[in-house]
Amino acid sequence: MDNVKHRILVLSGKGGVGKSSVAVNLAVWLSMQGKQVGLLDIDIHGPSIPKLLHLEHMKVQAVGDQIMPAAYSDTLKVMSVGFLLHNDADALIWRGPMKHNVIKQFVTDVCWGDLDYLVTDCPPGTGDEPLSIAQLLGQIDGAVIVTTPQQLAIVDVKKCITFCRQLNLPVLGVIENMSGFVCPHCNQPIEVFAGNGGREMADDFGVPFLGKIPIDPALAHACDLGAPFVDSRRPNPTAEAMRSAFEPLLKAGPPLQADTSQNDKQDQESKQENKSTMRIAIPITNGKLSAHFGHCQEFALVDVNEQTREIAGVEKLQPPAHEPGALPRWLGEQKADVIIAGGMGQRAQQLFTQNKIKVVVGAPEQSVEELASAFLDNTLETGQNICDH
Repeated sequence: MDNVKHRILVLSGKGGVGKSSVAVNLAVWLSMQGKQVGLLDIDIHGPSIPKLLHLEHMKVQAVGDQIMPAAYSDTLKVMSVGFLLHNDADALIWRGPMKHNVIKQFVTDVCWGDLDYLVTDCPPGTGDEPLSIAQLLGQIDGAVIVTTPQQLAIVDVKKCITFCRQLNLPVLGVIENMSGFVCPHCNQPIEVFAGNGGREMADDFGVPFLGKIPIDPALAHACDLGAPFVDSRRPNPTAEAMRSAFEPLLKAGPPLQADTSQNDKQDQESKQENKSTMRIAIPITNGKLSAHFGHCQEFALVDVNEQTREIAGVEKLQPPAHEPGALPRWLGEQKADVIIAGGMGQRAQQLFTQNKIKVVVGAPEQSVEELASAFLDNTLETGQNICDH
């Protein structure tokens, strides 16, 4: 992944909204802009990327200890569990650990080479696969959320944005798919679903709205043929709507950054205003450091005068339930600057870093005062990260 500049997830809390077709057309469009692109399909139980790219008969090969992805073109590489099945009727009846392991292989063992973009098509929902890829990819530029206009879909897709917020994944924008119908005779759009569900949801959550893609019989036919519609050479409002929606995702230079919400900006500004006091967060159980930060009884928040290096006060609080992303966000709200822990997984460490919180792991099982004093005196002895999960 060190050779991948930008990493984008395509998510939806609802199945059947056209998420995979959006992911395919986004990847193809990026490659048409002269970018080196990888398309990763982690829908273990319903891989559709091979069919959408007319690669369903492709079988990938291993060279040494690496898997060679399928090549759609000189600028687009593709990997899917669909390439590993004997036929398209095979069912993979796997539980979470098996799915996590194969996704890890797709990230670490596939020879992606140098990529400008890696686009990952996730299955619907907020379960094992999206959580695994969020943990395994490391620094992710953000997620594109796909929905359809009707409220039945919006209710489920909102959960997907909440999922991103809890994991500190930026939301790059919302695409409202199947928005209206393009008449094949007059080429004019006709509203099928009432309202503007996608735009209203984006406004409610304060995330960008990328655009609407209408229902188009020609698009459905292209999907069946395995011909990405965004590559259509004929003037077509659907293809143009796709290109318009994808344009904001094409960035050069540093990694993509979603717009920071006003609340997050205010939190950061407030944190920067008072630099004379440092706050150290220490997870404790029975008065001493807890072995794993997410399973502690309470958090001790130690306020320190940075000029005198003396402890100014200690506050003990009950943490929220241990869910992905909850504790880094909560400690960020508590204005913590440092967390001292016995053990912590890599993804959690990344989330704390994104919240501007320094992480110290491998600390000994000592009292709050002993740990804080040793940290301030630069005498804190740390060992192995004892609980790296």
